Amino acid sequence: MAGGWTRDGAVQDQIDDTIKDAVLGARAHIPAGPSSEFCTDCGEPIPERRRRALPGVRTCVDCQSERDSRISHSTFNRRGSKDSQLR
Repeated sequence: MAGGWTRDGAVQDQIDDTIKDAVLGARAHIPAGPSSEFCTDCGEPIPERRRRALPGVRTCVDCQSERDSRISHSTFNRRGSKDSQLR
């Protein structure tokens, strides 16, 4: 079902693009390579179990939790608003 000036499937394309962007962003943050023995942020030792569970890890649990709390998601609105298109 197309809405106004859009073609059939346009909304689904927007949803697919948003999901693709989120997946690519998440994959970009996956660590790779050998794990560090010490946290790059605070210098504390990273437990062996964490290094084995997450290859390529560079931070301790506390520092990673802090980093994760600062992640912001894109606020780009692919759909726009009808008002902005009528101007």
